[in-house]
Amino acid sequence: MQLRIFTEPQQGASYDDQLRVAQASERLGFDAFFRSDHYLAMGSSDGLPGPTDAWVTLAGLARETSSIRLGTLVSSATFRYPGPLAIQVAQVDQMSGGRVEFGLGTGWFDAEHAAYGIPFPDRRFGLLEEQLEVVTGLWSTPVGERFSHTGTHYTVTDSPALPKPTQDRMPVIIGGHGPRRTPALAARFATEFNTAFPPKSEVASRFAAVRKACEDAGRDPDDLVYSVAFVLACGKDEAEFTRRAAAIGRDPAEVRANGLAGTPQEVVDGINAVRELGASRVYLQMLDLSDLDHLELVAADVAPHVA
Repeated sequence: MQLRIFTEPQQGASYDDQLRVAQASERLGFDAFFRSDHYLAMGSSDGLPGPTDAWVTLAGLARETSSIRLGTLVSSATFRYPGPLAIQVAQVDQMSGGRVEFGLGTGWFDAEHAAYGIPFPDRRFGLLEEQLEVVTGLWSTPVGERFSHTGTHYTVTDSPALPKPTQDRMPVIIGGHGPRRTPALAARFATEFNTAFPPKSEVASRFAAVRKACEDAGRDPDDLVYSVAFVLACGKDEAEFTRRAAAIGRDPAEVRANGLAGTPQEVVDGINAVRELGASRVYLQMLDLSDLDHLELVAADVAPHVA
């Protein structure tokens, strides 16, 4: 089981805050540091000092880390044109020595679009599908050849399709809750299917839908990684757990039911339960980026029992 740290910097984190967490995650042996791709805080957070761009941040982290994998869960198809996005991700992959993973979704938070002047179309699934066609098409076009695409949303004409990622095949992460279209998209484009913050009773059925979509598309279902993301709140005892739950605004009973929370043994049991459902990778959503002791505890008392 791979354990990855997943952060939400739009809630209030500078680049330096993220750097501290990424470097601590690397030092402690976590598999990856991921971040969301948002421009506006949610809930009651003031979001200070303000948002940081996901791919600018990951470019910096690529040069200030050496082994941990880096990525987005997930970038929004509404934020960037696919051609420049392909260049950005390929360049960060080069800067990291081939450690980037690319998560892409439809986008959903209309308020952040309004706040920063980004169009927010009512129908976005076709936009996502076509972005994946263009981005992966640019990356897979052999050097010296040209890539063109004519679609509903984008037209690409005679592109040199450069630069290339360092990795021969850029890992592509697709997630969502839809029963048909999202699994079909994952079967077509993804190296990993992620289900984020699902009801625990639905994890198995969501994985099964993707496996069925792979079979329908003539793809081996075991060719994909299956992963989950849950909020993390772990304490060495009940008092420390309660304090950490309060720090992120969650009721202890609620976060126990819906996240990976409680004592280290409870978190171990929760991770092993999703392993039994088919997950081989877990994203631990760490909301308090100032609490590096939280990472230390999970690295010492959880990770050795699920690795």
